[in-house]
Amino acid sequence: MTATREQELLRAFAVLADTLVEDYDVVELLQTLVETCSSLLGASASGVLLADDNGDLDVVASTSEATRLVGVMQLGAAAGPCIESFRTGRVVSVPDIRDVPESWSAFRDKALELEFRAVHAIPMRLRETTIGTLNLLRTEPGELPEDDLVAAKAFADVATIGILHERALAESSQVRAQLQTALDSRVLIEQAKGVVAYRRRISVEEAFTVIRQYARSHQARLSSVAQAIVELKLEL
Repeated sequence: MTATREQELLRAFAVLADTLVEDYDVVELLQTLVETCSSLLGASASGVLLADDNGDLDVVASTSEATRLVGVMQLGAAAGPCIESFRTGRVVSVPDIRDVPESWSAFRDKALELEFRAVHAIPMRLRETTIGTLNLLRTEPGELPEDDLVAAKAFADVATIGILHERALAESSQVRAQLQTALDSRVLIEQAKGVVAYRRRISVEEAFTVIRQYARSHQARLSSVAQAIVELKLEL
């Protein structure tokens, strides 16, 4: 029997909740989040920007290299819907990227070059603290359906609460350390993707799939596998 959309969404929430075990991997949680959004919410690609302990954003998870590039372009220009969502703590929807303000031209040009036509940025926020944004990109212009937007907000909330562990903001030093660890891990993962892509003569997306499958099959953390690859202790 084919699962209904509601059943698929419930299963997705269960999968996200399953990642919130003791000493869980933040990068794995966020990668599961973006893949879930792309598979269930009609997004052509998804990504997460996360803030480090200085409040600076970086791309921590994405479903494609194109998504990562769009995020990086916004970071370089310090302008774009994802940056705006992080600054304001509000959802920023752009149903047609061609119509963005001229101050977002760097984002617009890169997004159009990569054939994206719409973007919806959802803040990852708990109370008054915003730690990043969940970003949904689509290759067709148009508004995100209301049901999809509600689900995206709920997914972002689950991930945010998981990362913060519902700690009081006054005890946020551990949170900042965990976020910094996630960002540092992502640097290792990007380096490992390049090593595997070069060795196997495959794309970076395919290289990431190889690394992630290895980590899962060996019940190892993504960051640990990436570090072993970069240090030439593991050859995939």
